[in-house]
Amino acid sequence: MNKAYKFRIHPNSEQQATLAKTFGCVRFIYNRMLSDKIKYYEETRQKLNNTPAQYKKEFEWLKEVDSLALANAQINLQTAYKNFFINPKIGFPKFKSKKSNHKSYTTNCINKNISIENGYIKLPKIGLVKMKQHRLIPSDYKLKSVTVSQTPSGKYYASILFEYENQVPVEKLHDFLGLDFSMHELYKDSNGKEPQYSRYYRKAEKQLAREQRKLSKMPKGSNNRNKQRLKVAKLHEKVANQRKDFLHKQSRRIANAYDCVCIENLDVKAM
Repeated sequence: MNKAYKFRIHPNSEQQATLAKTFGCVRFIYNRMLSDKIKYYEETRQKLNNTPAQYKKEFEWLKEVDSLALANAQINLQTAYKNFFINPKIGFPKFKSKKSNHKSYTTNCINKNISIENGYIKLPKIGLVKMKQHRLIPSDYKLKSVTVSQTPSGKYYASILFEYENQVPVEKLHDFLGLDFSMHELYKDSNGKEPQYSRYYRKAEKQLAREQRKLSKMPKGSNNRNKQRLKVAKLHEKVANQRKDFLHKQSRRIANAYDCVCIENLDVKAM
């Protein structure tokens, strides 16, 4: 079985520059490989099996970042490309925008190139990065991969995936709960309860609108605009964290109280 732990990391200025370069290279190789796949299919009506290694001769700066990060970008593209032909409803793979708020890359643990040591995590091409480890990791867990990400507010996180052996014990189920879709609240359960959803975004809407108006009036490229952009991003991040905290507490409460939870599979778009 697999289990992931997400910790906040604090890279220094030099490590931040390397991470930014890695994010850019992963985005570039994904877009370039997708573009070549599209052109090749239009010309030959066949699939192109291209790899990041084919582009390193033309773009030598790709050698400066972690090669496994580029390889994982290739795997993600192949999965998205394959899924589209299996089920067109999923949608065709889209190009990654430089202006996107989602910045991340994944690297794999090979020959102990990734390790956790005394409040630091060792990453390929990055070195030891300070990490806030708020949970203990069992010694029998085997490290598989790490996904490094950056939020719009400028925070860095490392999501570490571990593999472990665990056999789930078979027990008799006694307490059951059914959850159904609710148009106005979070859900409706089989006991007739409809927990109200805390509308955090609506509560912060006036403040967000005020700060967003300030941002829109500032000239692009200025330091004040960048400071205001971070302020708006932090407000959105606060609302998102409130929502996550609420959902985690609700799911934990249900998991502690019932042995089995049944949820109806609905296609909301079709409705």
